[in-house]
Amino acid sequence: MSTIQQAAKRLEELRRAGVAIPWETESVEDKAIIAAAQGDDVPAPVLPVAADTRAPVAPRVRVPTGRQSELVNLDLVNLAQEGYLVPGHENNQLSEEFRAIKRPLIRNAQGKGAAPVHHANLIVVTSALPGEGKTFFSMNLALSIAMELDASALLVEADILKPAVMSRLGMPPRRGLLDVLTDEKIDPSDVMLRTNVPKFSLLPAGSRMVHTTELLASTRMGEFLDELATRYADRIIVFDAPPLLMTSEAQVLASRAGQVVVLAEAGRTPAAAFSQAMTKIETCPVVMIALNKSKESHHGVVYGYGGDSMYSEMQGAA
Repeated sequence: MSTIQQAAKRLEELRRAGVAIPWETESVEDKAIIAAAQGDDVPAPVLPVAADTRAPVAPRVRVPTGRQSELVNLDLVNLAQEGYLVPGHENNQLSEEFRAIKRPLIRNAQGKGAAPVHHANLIVVTSALPGEGKTFFSMNLALSIAMELDASALLVEADILKPAVMSRLGMPPRRGLLDVLTDEKIDPSDVMLRTNVPKFSLLPAGSRMVHTTELLASTRMGEFLDELATRYADRIIVFDAPPLLMTSEAQVLASRAGQVVVLAEAGRTPAAAFSQAMTKIETCPVVMIALNKSKESHHGVVYGYGGDSMYSEMQGAA
């Protein structure tokens, strides 16, 4: 019997006698040597499985195509006459009112608010009921944001049952949001519109189809909003959304945005309706309330933020 065989035999006797061996936990190689010395069949060693160091598969993200969106020319003179903020036709009073309301929204969108807000660059403009001025407000908010040196604005015509943005801009309906949601082959840049207003772009409502309203609450819409929020770092997206009490989709859209502005018409919006509308967005991180068509303002609008105005208040991060 060789020395190795004698040592192996002695170790085995010690184990059977209950004597602790200092190196009880042998490596795979040690066990193989002992088994070989004892004349046993040596099984193939079971090697530890290496950790999977491959990067996790990222969710599908649409790669920008590099194509430029179509350029459209807006009638700036006519828009100015209709009360919209366009370059070369400044309205000092209205401009000041929108400077007041856009400041906290922009701070949040750029991560400069009191607390971080998820998707803060997605701003939904809505109201309790139709006819309270949300389209006028959302258009001017986007135009005012586009005047900033370090931001650009995309206005989304998201009131898909009663779209009004394109008609107010003097343009016919075109492909847009609904087409992107129903056809993944369509890149957003294919249907977005650049304008002759610097840093101001449009996304029309798009083609009407069956189950149109359900699309706003769909998983695809959520994915598209994620894409919008992350694809354009310096872009603030303003949604002219449906009234909260008209469709449940408006509530879903608001819940997916980082910031919500709720319009109320002075002397017209019932308090009960307004209160009911506010309960639908109580989980939204940032909510701004604005009173529209007030006699207190030269232009029929009174906006405020941070609780500084008796007409409006801002709740949330800004």
